[in-house]
Amino acid sequence: MLVLYGLKNCDTCRKALKEIEASGSQIVLHDVRADPVSPEKLQKFLDAFGDKLVNTRSTTWRGLSENERGESPLSLLTTHPALMKRPVIEGPGNLTLGWDQSVCDQYIG
Repeated sequence: MLVLYGLKNCDTCRKALKEIEASGSQIVLHDVRADPVSPEKLQKFLDAFGDKLVNTRSTTWRGLSENERGESPLSLLTTHPALMKRPVIEGPGNLTLGWDQSVCDQYIG
């Protein structure tokens, strides 16, 4: 079973869900805004992806003060779940960030 961490209204997350489901794989959406990710899980994602997990091109990021932007990535993502770059897809022994052809091939190939 795959878990996609993202937002239900994110176009990229919806595209990834649709394509993975169409391939016959089972996947569930974990909406990070409606059901925040635990600090332990966020730390696992940060360990895997580092600062790339924080979406510094988002509207949420642009709305932060300089002081807020200086907080640790874990603190930022805990306080502002929509700052997480999406989607993060977790499967058995696999963790990916974003949705491009190389990620698509890993799940649909």
